[in-house]
Amino acid sequence: MQKNKKELRLHYKNLRKEISLDELEEKSLAVANNLIQLPIWDKTYYHVFLPIEEQKEVNTEYILHLLSGKDKEIVVSKSDFETREMSHFLLTDNTKIKKKQYNIPEPVNGLPVPSKTIDVVFIPLLGFDVFGNRVGYGKGFYDKFLAECKPETIKIGLSFFEAENQIEDVFESDVKLDYCVTPEKVYTF
Repeated sequence: MQKNKKELRLHYKNLRKEISLDELEEKSLAVANNLIQLPIWDKTYYHVFLPIEEQKEVNTEYILHLLSGKDKEIVVSKSDFETREMSHFLLTDNTKIKKKQYNIPEPVNGLPVPSKTIDVVFIPLLGFDVFGNRVGYGKGFYDKFLAECKPETIKIGLSFFEAENQIEDVFESDVKLDYCVTPEKVYTF
C-alpha cells in the first residue's frame, strides 16, 4: 500500500517516540556496523549529520568514530532557515558545536568545505521506500544540498526502520539515495 509523505512523517515520528534511549544506542551501533560492508571507504570527504536528540535520530557518534579511525575528513553543516541552505565545515578537534534552531547541533566556526568536494553524505530521514526515495522533515534542506554535490557523491540514508513499498508523492526534484542502512540490513538502489 502506498502512503504519502505527510502520512509517513507522522507515522515515523510516532514510531521514533516509542524507542527507548537504550534501544536508540543499540540500533545506532547496529547501523554503524552495517555501514562497514559498504564500498565507500576509499573516499576522502564524508558529510555526517549531528543528530537532533529530541527527534531521536540515529546517533552518528559511532560513525564519527569509524571515520576518525580511518583518518577521513569529516564535514558537518549549519542550516539557514531563511534561505533553506546548508553551509558545510570541516570537523576538527577545535570545532565548537552548539545547539541552534530546532535543537540542531551545529558548528559555531570552522573551515568551510564546498558541497562539490564532498564524496559521501550520510542523510537523516524519517522513512524511505524500496526505490531509494526518502521522507525527511519536509523543509528541503537535503534536496537542495544534494543537488549542489557532484553527481558521483554517494548518498546514504540512515534509518531505524525498514523500507516502505512506495512513497506516492515523490517529486522530480527529490534526490534519491544510493543506499539506506538500517539496524537489520543494507538497501542498495
